[in-house]
Amino acid sequence: MVTGVDRKLNFLRILVLAFAAILLATPVLAQEPEIPEPTIRVDVSVVNVLCTVRDRDGGLVGNLDRSDFNIREDGKRQEILYFSRETKLPLTLGLLVDSSISQQRLIPDEQSAAAAFFEQVLTPQDAAFLVSFDVNVDLLQDITGSVDFLRQALDRIRVNAGGGAGTAGGPFPQVQSGGTHLFDAVYLAADEILRTETGRKALILISDGQDHGSMIDRKLAIETAQRADVILYGILFYDRGFYGWGGSAYRGDRVLKDMAEETGGRLFEARNNRELHSAFEQISNELRSQYSLGYSPTNDARDGSYRRVEVRASGRGYNVQARKGYYAPGRK
Repeated sequence: MVTGVDRKLNFLRILVLAFAAILLATPVLAQEPEIPEPTIRVDVSVVNVLCTVRDRDGGLVGNLDRSDFNIREDGKRQEILYFSRETKLPLTLGLLVDSSISQQRLIPDEQSAAAAFFEQVLTPQDAAFLVSFDVNVDLLQDITGSVDFLRQALDRIRVNAGGGAGTAGGPFPQVQSGGTHLFDAVYLAADEILRTETGRKALILISDGQDHGSMIDRKLAIETAQRADVILYGILFYDRGFYGWGGSAYRGDRVLKDMAEETGGRLFEARNNRELHSAFEQISNELRSQYSLGYSPTNDARDGSYRRVEVRASGRGYNVQARKGYYAPGRK
């Protein structure tokens, strides 16, 4: 005997079987793959400019904002896209010490002042290296964050008045044509070490500014520093007795001044150990008081040309210290 419950169960079974038959008879549609959203890639070159600002009395100004700055490239105003004050970007610092015969009596003072400078300026995120130059260009200490390693390298500075191989290895080829290879030292430090580094980059050059025997000329040394985004500070420190007549026969300050100003640094003159320490202290203060400005140039041509850059700050008597220009990237 078939009850009402049995009829309902039979009816449900029939529905289930019918639905299953429909599913089996219907071809399964392949699931369409997800189409990723289009990615927009923008190739924009950004020019970064580090600068310091001084008031009419020569004091550092550290409280300016983005709106206080005006940047012009080849005379055309640029929009400042990036701005930071008292930048905390990592610093890679190269110290280039003239160890030619004309500097022999000054090297002990240079060693003590440089050691104190490294201790003062280097933070845990920073690094430095040491180069001496005379008839050779020697890398005495490659990039390191250790002040102890740098101090030990300073102790290895020796005067080399002629010929002979250098005392250190690293990326520098040995240069042995005689003289004082100042321009070679700047070129090699900028191109072989700093060009691939990121963040802030600076070279401090302690010398009498005399170059004899470099394979690189001053123009190319400056250009290489500019292409590597390197600021160069010059410390004019020379033995007046070596040049005779109280140093009246000396010529070389113009060289250091040009190299420094073209790259956004400046020249300091030290006549004794106290003034040498003061020069290092002023450089340290400047490195802690920089503004970082970035803009995308309106001239986007990749022609490798040199573009003049002028940075101004609003305020009566303000003087902005920044690099004079840069080289545009070339075609890929």
